[in-house]
Parts: sequence; C-alpha cells; structure tokens
Amino acid sequence: MDANGGSAEASRQIRVRFTTKLPPPLRVPTTSLAVPSNLTRMGLSEIVNHVLRNMDSEFQFQPFDFLVDGELIRMPLEQFLLAKSISAEKVLEIEYIRAVAPRKQEDPCLHDDWVSAVDGSNPSFILTGCYDGLARIWKGGSVCTHIFEGHSDAITSANVINRKGVESGNSFNAATGSKDRSLRLWKFDAAEHVEHPLRIGAYKILKGHTAAVQSISSSPSGDMVCSGSWDCSIKVWNVKDSEAEGDTVSIKKRKLHSDAAEHEESQLEGTSTSTLVGHTQCVSSVVWPEVQTIYSASWDHSVRQWDVQTGNETWNMVCGKALNCLDVGGESSALVVAGGSDPVLRIWDPRKPGTLAPIFQFSSHSSWITACKWHVRSWLHLLSASYDGKVMLWDLRTAWPLATIDSHKDKVLTADWWKDGSMISGGADSKLCICSGMAI
Repeated sequence: MDANGGSAEASRQIRVRFTTKLPPPLRVPTTSLAVPSNLTRMGLSEIVNHVLRNMDSEFQFQPFDFLVDGELIRMPLEQFLLAKSISAEKVLEIEYIRAVAPRKQEDPCLHDDWVSAVDGSNPSFILTGCYDGLARIWKGGSVCTHIFEGHSDAITSANVINRKGVESGNSFNAATGSKDRSLRLWKFDAAEHVEHPLRIGAYKILKGHTAAVQSISSSPSGDMVCSGSWDCSIKVWNVKDSEAEGDTVSIKKRKLHSDAAEHEESQLEGTSTSTLVGHTQCVSSVVWPEVQTIYSASWDHSVRQWDVQTGNETWNMVCGKALNCLDVGGESSALVVAGGSDPVLRIWDPRKPGTLAPIFQFSSHSSWITACKWHVRSWLHLLSASYDGKVMLWDLRTAWPLATIDSHKDKVLTADWWKDGSMISGGADSKLCICSGMAI
C-alpha cells in the first residue's frame, strides 16, 4: 500500500504524449502528461476530451480510440505495454482517432418470415430477401415501397445491380436467387410514391441450376451476374436487356398472368453463358470484385478464385471448415475474409504464395458465422454476423470487436453496410435491423 492507502499499482504513473491526424480543432498540445498506468481507453478518452474542453469551452464530448505502434488499445495501459514488451520508462506516444461504433438503433422492419438476404449498396433504400419467397424494397430503411413476387420458395440472396456508365436516374435493376433453383431479374422505380407497397413481377427468369441457388453477385460493370448453388456449380449469366443488340442468351417468351401487373406481359427466360466447375459441395458464397475474377466459398472447405474468361480455377485455398460466407476487400481490395462452421472469422492474403495460414483471425463469436463484409471505403473495417444472434464490427488493428450488436432475438442470417455509417442485418426473428451513427 502507498502512503495514501491506495495500491502501488493504482498510483503508478506513465508519461504519455498524445498525437493525432485529426483536424486542428481536435488536436491537443504535444507536451507529455503523467497518467495512471491502469487507465483503459475510456479513461484516456476522458483525458483528451478534458484537454479539448479546456481549449474550447463549447467543445462537445466525443469518444476516441487510441493506437500504440499501430495497434488499438483494448486493455489497461500497463497490461498493454507488458503484452507488447514496450518500456514504460520512456514517454509513450499514443495516437488518438475517432472511435467507430454505432450510436443509434433504428426501429426494425418486420417481415413475415426469416430475413435471409440484405443489400445496402444504395443509400436511398435497402433490398431484402425473405423465406416467404418475396423480396422487398425499404425506402429510407423504414417504408416498404415495392414487393417482388414470383419465386416459389425461399429467397437466399438478393443483389442491386449497379450498371456502370448507364444513367438510370431512379430506375434500378435487381437480382434474386432462391431455393426454387432459379434467379429472377427485376426493374423498379425507386422514386415512385406509393401509399401501399407496389407488387411487381420479374422481367426475366434465369434457369439452369439443378438445386437451390445459395448466393449471387453482380459483376463490377453490372452486365453479368454469377450464382453459386447446392448443385456444386457456379453459373455466369448475362443480365443486360435481353432484347438489346448483342445479347446471345437463348430466350423463349411465355405469357404470364399475375396479380402483380395490371396487364398481361411477356416474361423472358434465359440460360447461363458459362459454368464454373470444381467445388464438390454447396457453393455457399460468391463475390465478383474484378471484371475477370470471381471468388467462391463452399461447404467443401475451400475458397477458390476463378478466371471468368477461361473458366479456369486460378487459386484454391483449403481451410478445414465448411464455409458459409465470403468477401474480398481490405488493403488494395486484395484480402479474402470468410466464415463458416466455427466461431472464427479468418482473413487470407492470396498475394502471399506458399502459405495458406490466415493473416488475421477473430474469434469472439460463439457460433457459426453466416455473413462477413468489408467496408467499401475503409480497408481496416469489416463486419460479421452469426447464429449466436450477434453482429460484430471489426478493426484489423485489434483482435477484439469494436462493437457487438445484439438487436436480434434469434440467429442472424445476413448482414451488410448501408450509407457508409450503418450496419444492416436480417435474421430468423423476421426482422431487418439497422444500427447507425458510425463515423468511418
């Protein structure tokens, strides 16, 4: 005990110097300060806020995170220094950044069955797919304006198709994949003002898979879509207007009588342009990040890279676990993240030949991982979702999640980013949940 009755550990001091790359209103003087060694990041944040408040009486409190040698502090300062073998005898330089964490939970959007697919690529609406066989457009993340009907079984994947170089205004295309073995293509006007959800039918059905479609992804140009299926194959489809010049997809027209349309309309059927074969079990996830490159994950424990033009497999990485989800992003948009039949989220760098070991592993979930997604603008941040009912936000600079969202009351089946600063997720509780307010 020390003279004041406190423990020696509690009274130990460490000299620190705070630095930042944030703009001048958020910069504190670079003089060193003596701080208690048992401070956590919350205590460090209070100190920085106190100094900023002394510099500007109108400063509003905001949370900060702290980096030492490029790694986020996630334990008491003294423990962190000990774990990293950093001397506490010299002045410790600590960089502070804005903390990234959701600050608001929006009202959930209720569905009639499990929400199995979400797409947040457009800032004005969210596309969801549901086990009731319907896809829905949620304008502003709150009002259902369109219902896509036609699938005869659960929707497993949904994708807004962003056509590059095509001025669409408020007209959008979307694709859905289903357990009914088909993909369907849809057109809708997001600006339509409707008092009740507008029911629309698909303008084209893509058939060819012999088992349930599990995952779909559109090409960067928006002219093609690929799909992964329980038939162990990946199919590539042309989704440009089928009546446009140069479309080589075999087409047959048939009359469709549907309550979704006020008049009888023609519906097109298309077949795939190519099939990628190599997986031996369900192709659970596909992504198409570059014009000539598709990535796939499978229950056969492998992640594979494919050359679209030749149809050849160019990289095959076996991880030892059945995989449910996959994404490509991070530094130089080159890192592969995948999750599956254990609680561990793994990240690989295919640019490093000769090694199949993950370069990062995150293990805070307690059940199978169902979704993972890199942030579009930040190569440091990604999210994951799990059967444990949680969505987690990750930063590559620490092994602990930045935030754990438990707004679902059952398994989380799908998740995505929306509007840069929001995380959206769907689950077996039939809810679309939105957590917003992050500054990334």
